[in-house]
Amino acid sequence: MPSTALAGIRVLDLSRILAAPLATQMLADLGADVIKVERPGTGDDSRTYGPPFAPGPEGEGDRTDTAAFYLACNRNKRSVTVNHATAEGQELIRALAARSDVLVENFRAGTLAKYGLDQESLRELNPRLVYLSVTGFGQTGPYAGRPGYDGIFQAMSGMMSVSGHPEEPMKVGVSMVDILTGLYAATAVLAALRHRDVTGEGQFIDLSLLDCGLASLSHFAMNYLVSGEVPERRGNGGYGGIPSQAFQCADKPIFLVAGNDKQFAGFCAAAGRTDLLQDPRFATTSARIAHRVEILPVLAGVLRTRTRDEWLAVLDEHDVPAGPFNELPDVFADPQIRHRGMLVEVEDPVSGRRLPMLANPIRLTGTPVEGHVAPPALGEHTAEVLGELVGVTEGQLVELRGRGVV
Repeated sequence: MPSTALAGIRVLDLSRILAAPLATQMLADLGADVIKVERPGTGDDSRTYGPPFAPGPEGEGDRTDTAAFYLACNRNKRSVTVNHATAEGQELIRALAARSDVLVENFRAGTLAKYGLDQESLRELNPRLVYLSVTGFGQTGPYAGRPGYDGIFQAMSGMMSVSGHPEEPMKVGVSMVDILTGLYAATAVLAALRHRDVTGEGQFIDLSLLDCGLASLSHFAMNYLVSGEVPERRGNGGYGGIPSQAFQCADKPIFLVAGNDKQFAGFCAAAGRTDLLQDPRFATTSARIAHRVEILPVLAGVLRTRTRDEWLAVLDEHDVPAGPFNELPDVFADPQIRHRGMLVEVEDPVSGRRLPMLANPIRLTGTPVEGHVAPPALGEHTAEVLGELVGVTEGQLVELRGRGVV
C-alpha cells in the first residue's frame, strides 16, 4: 500500500500567483510529485510579493526573491526553471508532460497554444494527461481573454454584494475566490484522475475564478433564485438562525450562533432570560428570523452585561456555540489549534533556519498528510528533475543555461 494517497502521481505545475499553486500544493501535500516550472531568473511572480520575505542565512538579511506570499502555496514541490518562450524550452516541457499524470496552468486563455503547449497538443502527446486550466473567466465566453485578480472576481461574482455593511460593500480580507478556486481545482483533478484510472483517458478541465466565486455564494444565491429578493448586507450578521452574529460584551466582542431552538433555549438559560421563550415572536427559529429587528436589540443589551470571558464560559456550560474574535497571535496560541497541529516548522535548506508554516488540515488515517517540505528556491531542482526525467546531463545543462533555456 502507498504511504501517501497520491503516491506515484506526477504533476507538472506551470502556474503562478495563488489559486492554481494552492491546488498543486494540495496535491503535493497528498503525496503527488509536483514539479513547479518557473521562468529563469524571475520565477513565479508571487516570489516578489513582499515584504515580508523569507530570511536568508544568518547575517545575510532577507531573501528578496522569496516572499511569504510565495511560501504560503508552494510547499512540497520541486522547482525547475525552463523558458517556455524558447523552442528548446518548449521541447523540455513537452518531454516532462509526456511523463506526467497532470498538468496545471493558469495562463490567459489561448496563450500556451502559441507555444504548442495547449491541452490539445499535449494530450495528443500523452492521452492519459489530465490538463487543468485555471483562468479568470474560463476558456469561452465574451470575457475569456481578459486578465483578472481576486478582488475583481469578488466584485463581479456578487460576493462583495453580500459582504460588508448596508452602506458599503466590502471584499473578504483574504483572497477568498483564489482560495476557493484552488480547492475546486484540486477536487476536479482528483475526479479526472479517478476517471482516467477507469477509462485510461485523460481530460481537459476548464476552471474559471468567476464561476467559482459565484458557486461559493451557495445559499445566498439560492435564496435569491427562490425568492427573487436581493439579499441585504448585514455586516457581521448571518442569514441562518437568530442570533447568528457579532455582539459587543462589556469589554470585548464575541460571535454567537444559536442555530436552532434548543441552542436558543440554552442561551436564554445562560442569560437568565427564559421569559424570551414565552414570547411568540421569539419562540421558534422561523419566528426569530421573521422578527430579527425586534429581538437583536434585546440580545445586544443582554450581552453587554458581562465580559467576553464570562459569556464564553457560561455559554459553553449551556452548549451554545460562541467564540472570541482572535487576532493571529491569539489564533496560534489557542490550545485547540496547537493540539490539532495546525502550526508546523520545516527545515529551510537555503537559510538553514526553521520556517513556521500552516499545516494541511486534512486528517487521513490510512495515508496521512505528513512530512511538510519547505517551498523550493528558484530552480533548486532543475538539474535533478531534468536529469531524472529527461536525461539532461550536467554538460547539457550548462549549455542550456548559457542559452537562457533553463
